[in-house]
Amino acid sequence: MQNTNNKFNQLKIPSTMVDTLSSLNYTEMTPIQAKSLPFILEGRDVIAKAKTGSGKTAAFGIGVLNKLNVKRFRIQTLILCPTRELADQVASELRRIARFTHNIKILTLCGGVPYNPQMHSLSHQAHIIVGTPGRILKHLKEDNFTPEHIETLVLDEADRMLDMGFSDDINEIISFIPKNRQTLLFSATFPEDIESLSRDILNNPQTIEVESTHEQSIIQQDFYKVEEYKKVNAVQKILNHSQASCVVIFCNTKIACNELADDLYDAGLSTLVLHSDLDQRERNETLVLFANKSYPILIATDVAARGLDIKDIDLVINYDLPHDNEVYIHRIGRTARAGAKGRAVNLVTNEIQFDELQEYLGTDIVEKEIDDLDNDKKYTIKSKYSTIFINGGKKSKVRAGDILGALTAGVGIDKSDIGKIDILDLCSYVAVKKGVEKKAFDGLANGKIKGKYFRVFLK
Repeated sequence: MQNTNNKFNQLKIPSTMVDTLSSLNYTEMTPIQAKSLPFILEGRDVIAKAKTGSGKTAAFGIGVLNKLNVKRFRIQTLILCPTRELADQVASELRRIARFTHNIKILTLCGGVPYNPQMHSLSHQAHIIVGTPGRILKHLKEDNFTPEHIETLVLDEADRMLDMGFSDDINEIISFIPKNRQTLLFSATFPEDIESLSRDILNNPQTIEVESTHEQSIIQQDFYKVEEYKKVNAVQKILNHSQASCVVIFCNTKIACNELADDLYDAGLSTLVLHSDLDQRERNETLVLFANKSYPILIATDVAARGLDIKDIDLVINYDLPHDNEVYIHRIGRTARAGAKGRAVNLVTNEIQFDELQEYLGTDIVEKEIDDLDNDKKYTIKSKYSTIFINGGKKSKVRAGDILGALTAGVGIDKSDIGKIDILDLCSYVAVKKGVEKKAFDGLANGKIKGKYFRVFLK
């Protein structure tokens, strides 16, 4: 029976979980949570149409954690994601929700990071595995973990996994795990291959669709006709006109990303670039610096930005229209998280491509002239924070509270001037407001964190 109340305390979950959700500012269920959670908690298979940012992670996360038998220290849930970034974000969100109880162990298994440490972690068992299909399949083939206790399989952003060529890997992974299981499939779009996959791996699933994930009322979509050589100037006009503070710009190639970044730098704008030439450490750092508001503009390719889930992106610019119309849906979905309003601006240089997109969206679109756009030259997009890199992380037993204490009690920085703190395995990042960064940096460089000296750098 589906629940029509949008409060978490109406669900059949422990009060301790409700309290934890409340402490994480989960006050009311998003549409995807309200529609899917009752079925997920009943143990039904679910196929749900949901974009990143709709609250889907909490939807399957609450179901998975509620079902978990913590005392049985075996892998009970397997969550497949298309990218390392999304897998890390999903694992992080599950760990936050899992605070309602003790000793839940969640492991991430992704490519692009060392293999042997993952083998070592698996030898100590876990409750939940989150990872990318290729790496998980490698571990399964080499008998690094036992799949026989898996009760729940989650496919997150299933359409992107199929787009990336993971279909065979997914089917092979499924051949390893018990047939008697709950399967949850989340996808932003429902192309034919998703429907085919769902028929093969789900048992009498409940299909969930919320209202169109990109309604005009939620995302304002504007299209400007621009000649190729005028695109850089057009971006500057759009930034000044929109007065946005957190922007993602999509290009179709990494060369275009780098060239646009150079042009905007020459115009005095701070940008970050995210594409496949970056190694994992650089990708992690780029995402941290953008998410903590130390840089206002991220220029990215589609491959690099898959799984990107950063709050408060108020503007997406398609510097190049994507070749695949479904990719357009994913791109503009980076703004308007969980029902918030957002804006997407598109530069049109190819009318045939524009016509195909218009037909795909099923709506008449009025192309605007970029020269008609008001250009507020007094406005300059700026970051609110600077970031301090600390050469110590989880492996050094550094916690967010240790860094916060060192800055407030040790250096004398007001808590309100300290932003996001990210603790990685070997390093940490702390955002501090512009104006106090030198004081914060000098204090950490000359002082101790948790009784130790660490090298620090201003990013």
